[in-house]
Amino acid sequence: MNRKKIYEEVEEMLSFCEGCFVQKHFRKEKGRTFAHQFCLSQCTVGEKLKKLGQELTNLNEK
Repeated sequence: MNRKKIYEEVEEMLSFCEGCFVQKHFRKEKGRTFAHQFCLSQCTVGEKLKKLGQELTNLNEK
């Protein structure tokens, strides 16, 4: 996958995060840090974003 496609996919994935009820709820009830950690470690969108980030890192190493 090339860099441009990865960036496009990241933008598409981030659109799912806008208005996310779960993130808003956790941010209000448990704080911004907890909500951020939840998104990165347990949300399927966050997991996909991490994989895309790893792909970008691998492209930079080549």
